[in-house]
Amino acid sequence: MRKDAFFAYFRGNLLLMIKVENIYKSFGDLQVLKGINLEVEKGEIVSIVGPSGAGKTTLLMIMGTLEKADSGKIYIDSYGLSSLSEKKLSDFRNRNIGFVFQFHQLLPEFTALENVMIPALIGKAKHQDAENRAMELLEMMRLKDRVEHKPAELSGGEKQRVAVARALINNPAVVFADEPSGSLDTDNKEELHRLFFELRDKLNQTFVIVTHDEHLASITDRTIHMIDGEIIK
Repeated sequence: MRKDAFFAYFRGNLLLMIKVENIYKSFGDLQVLKGINLEVEKGEIVSIVGPSGAGKTTLLMIMGTLEKADSGKIYIDSYGLSSLSEKKLSDFRNRNIGFVFQFHQLLPEFTALENVMIPALIGKAKHQDAENRAMELLEMMRLKDRVEHKPAELSGGEKQRVAVARALINNPAVVFADEPSGSLDTDNKEELHRLFFELRDKLNQTFVIVTHDEHLASITDRTIHMIDGEIIK
């Protein structure tokens, strides 16, 4: 991997974190994305909104390297990803990208602490280092007293905060979240939304969030509107 020289510039006071160039994606005869161009700055919290079928989640999955575009280019933290092999892409994803999904996707047989540690261990971190970092994050999530609990013993809000801690364990360049508060009640939604901004303030974390939640979209730094596979300017 090489860093692209043109990418090392500032917009305002912030370094560009994500650049999406002319992304197209089809599933069979259905064209889902139609030439998407997008930039996200380091430390931004950006929401992507639009009706069902607009292509929001497909765009998020392509930016997160979980789906491949038919054409176009993706850069994250100045690295060009479109031409990487599957092995290099997997390694990059583990080290640089965190994910939070609508349903927490925690492994039921493991404790909160163990669930958070898993991406670090996959990345070949030392066990003690992974445990120390996981404990630090769980304390930040106000879950210090729940670290030995398994998912079935946690509330919906607690499970989602564990999922956020897991997304952060490898100090990723960016966190992609797909309807992260969609399964939560009002109080837990508001707590999770506050948490995103706390993490941005403490860690200068970048978030790209697909959401139908109008309140969350209204408080993010910027809202991207999509309709029929296109960004509406």
